[in-house]
Amino acid sequence: MASSSSLTDATVPLLPQQSPPPPPPQSESIVIAEHEIHIASPARGLCSSEQPKPSASDGSRRLASLDVFRGLAVVLMILVDDAGGAFPCINHSPWFGITLADVVMPFFLLIVGLSAGLVFKNVSNKPAATQKVVVRFIKLFLLGLLLQGGYFHGLNNLTYGVDIRHIRWLGVLQRISIGYLVVSLAEIWLVGDMTVDSFMAFVKKYSTQWILMILLSLTYVSLLYGLYVPNWEFEIMYKDAASNLNGTIQTQTVQCGFRGSLGPPCNAAGFIDRLLLGENHLYQHPVYRRTKECSVNSPDYGPLPPKSPRWCLAPFDPEGILSSFMAIVTCFIGLHYAHIIVNFKSNRKRTVFWISSSIILLVFGCILYVSGMPLSKPLYTLNYMCITTALGGFLLTIIYLIVDVKDIRWPTLLLQWVGMNALLVYALAACDLFAAALQGFYWRSPQNNLVNATELLFETLLHSSRWGKLVFVLVEILFWCIISALLHMKGIYWKM
Repeated sequence: MASSSSLTDATVPLLPQQSPPPPPPQSESIVIAEHEIHIASPARGLCSSEQPKPSASDGSRRLASLDVFRGLAVVLMILVDDAGGAFPCINHSPWFGITLADVVMPFFLLIVGLSAGLVFKNVSNKPAATQKVVVRFIKLFLLGLLLQGGYFHGLNNLTYGVDIRHIRWLGVLQRISIGYLVVSLAEIWLVGDMTVDSFMAFVKKYSTQWILMILLSLTYVSLLYGLYVPNWEFEIMYKDAASNLNGTIQTQTVQCGFRGSLGPPCNAAGFIDRLLLGENHLYQHPVYRRTKECSVNSPDYGPLPPKSPRWCLAPFDPEGILSSFMAIVTCFIGLHYAHIIVNFKSNRKRTVFWISSSIILLVFGCILYVSGMPLSKPLYTLNYMCITTALGGFLLTIIYLIVDVKDIRWPTLLLQWVGMNALLVYALAACDLFAAALQGFYWRSPQNNLVNATELLFETLLHSSRWGKLVFVLVEILFWCIISALLHMKGIYWKM
C-alpha cells in the first residue's frame, strides 16, 4: 500500500497545512522532487497581485481543489454508468452530441495533465523520472486490461475469464495511462530551461509541447477527414435458441468506399482500429447501438428496428487509437493549466489565465461546430475536445476559488476524500468489482442477493424503477464517500 492515490497521478503536491498526514514512506511513488504550490491566503483576496510568502500561517499546502475535482469526476462516472440506463438524458449520447456522461472522460484526462505538470515541475534526475513513468504506465495499462479487457463479466453474471483471441486491448485506464505517459515524458524532456518573467517567456518555455500538441491535432483531423475507408466485413455469432450455445457464424459486409464520413459505419477511427487491433479486440457493445437506426428504444438500448443497417451489430472502440490522439491533447491542456499554477503565484493571475484559456477553447470549439464538425465523444472530435476541456477548466477554476482561495472546504470534503483514493473507488465501484463480489453471496438463487434486494427495496418504496434506481446509485455513492473518509482517517491511500 503506497502513500497516495489517484485515478491519474496519485501524488499531487502540497500537504495540507492544517492537519498534515504522516510523511509518506519510501516506495515506488513517482514523486521526483518537492512539489509546493503557494496559495495566497483568503485575506489577500482574489485580485491581489502580491507574491505569497510561505510562513507558518501561509505556507505551501496540497492543492485540495485538484482532489475535489478528481473526486467529482469519479462520482459522476458512477452516477452516469449506473443510473444512465434509467435516465438516458445523462447517459452517453448515442453518437453525436454531449451529455453529462460525455464530459467525464475529458475531466479525467485534464486531471492527468494537471497532476503531471505539478509532479514533474522540477526534475533533477530525468532518466530516473522516465523509468518511474514507464513503470507506472505499464501498471496502469495492465490494470485497465484486467478490468476492461473482458476478464470480469460484470453484474448479474457470476463468471469470469476471457478468451485471449477476443480480449479488448484498449479502455478507460489504458487511455489514461497512454496520456499520462506522453505528457509526463514531455514535461520531463521538452521544457525549456529558462525563468518565466513574462508571458512571452512562458510561451517560449513550453513552445515544444505546444508544437507537439498542434501536430497531434493536425494529424488527427487529417486522418479523420482524409483517410479512405474501404468496404469491410465483420462476423456475427448467433446463439442456438434451444441450447443457448454459440451456433452459426455469419459474415456481414458494410458498404463504405469514401472519405470524410463521421458516422458510425465508415469513419476513419474505426477503420484504423480494425486494421491495427482487429475487430475481435474492440468493444463489442458500442454506444451507437442506441441510435434510432439500431434501437427501437433510442436513445436507450433496445431491439433492432425493422430493416436496421448491418453495422448496428459491428464492434467499435470509443477508446481507440485515432481518438486517443485528441485524448493526449486534452492531457496537454491540463499540463498547460498546471504550468499556470507553477509559474504564476497570485490567485488573480492564475484565475485570469485559466478562464482566458477556457474561453479560447470554448470559442474555438463552437466555431468548429458551426462550421460543420459534429460533436462526438466516440470519435473524440476536435471541437468535442475543446468544449469539454473548456467546461473542465471553468469548473476547476470555480473549485479552486472556493476550496483553495476562500478556504471553504467542508462542502467538498467527501469529494476530496474520494479524490484521494480515486483509483480504489474506480476499480471497486465504477468497474462493479465490489457489487459483483457481493452478488456472489445469495440465497437459493443468484438473483436473491444483497445488491438486487437493496435496489428492489428502493424501487418498491418509491413505486418507480427509474427513481428507485437513482436513489440506489446515490446511496452507493454515499457509501463510497464514507469508505474514502474512513481510509483517509486511517491514512490509507492506494496507488499503482
